[in-house]
Amino acid sequence: MKNRAVLITGASSGIGRACAMHLSQRDFRVFAGVRSSQDADALLAEAFGNITPLLLDVTDTGAIAAAVERVAEATGGTLYGIINNAGIGLGGPLELLPGDKISQLLKVNVLGAVAVTQAFLPLIRNNRGGRIIMISSISGRIALPGLSVYAASKFALEALSDALRVELKPFNIAVVLIEPGNVATPIWEKSIADNNAVMAQADAAVKKLYANLIQALDRIAQNPQGIEPAQVASIVAHALVVKWPRSRYLVGKRIWILELLSWLPDSIRDWILLRNFK
Repeated sequence: MKNRAVLITGASSGIGRACAMHLSQRDFRVFAGVRSSQDADALLAEAFGNITPLLLDVTDTGAIAAAVERVAEATGGTLYGIINNAGIGLGGPLELLPGDKISQLLKVNVLGAVAVTQAFLPLIRNNRGGRIIMISSISGRIALPGLSVYAASKFALEALSDALRVELKPFNIAVVLIEPGNVATPIWEKSIADNNAVMAQADAAVKKLYANLIQALDRIAQNPQGIEPAQVASIVAHALVVKWPRSRYLVGKRIWILELLSWLPDSIRDWILLRNFK
């Protein structure tokens, strides 16, 4: 690897921040996308190695274009890797989810990853090879009740990656999906606050119909039992440096249970989920 420059989106916290820290310590030149100058200052205060924060909103085409220009200028027009990590969560029965919240999630989780990939791909092609890492989820393999929209965004990311992997093979660019289970990140706290706000505005009579599901989601969110983001970061690092990366990497506690569910006949899977979410 002659060029060890990578771009990470959503590096203000959680998996993105852990990746920025871990990769900078492994001699990567990290361009870390953050949402505010305060996030940039906080990242630099703890950073070791070569980290350059970039103000990058993945839903803002102007911000993406400015980031491309800055990275190209700093690297001589080449980039080794993109780590599409920026994402938001949303939980609750589909009937109770506001349309604007659904649109925003899909805009960030799916269209944001597409826009960043399209914009930075010429820099990777100039490098004559590299990696595109998509931070997906076990929800990209199995859609659990109450996570329909979030799972839909991850299913979309998986489909995009499957097609892109073949499209970019002739250019020696590998596309890799990282599929974590529960991870102990601020997304849980943010999701609880957002979901509470959404549920507070929901129709009381309809909300009562989904009481069991809402209570189950609350229990999961309050006690996610997730792995540390650093564990995901180490898998990302492996996928960047190994000669022949796998197309998918599952990571997390008891991840095999959900993977097994995804392989079962739909009727059996649905019966198991119904019993557990009651």
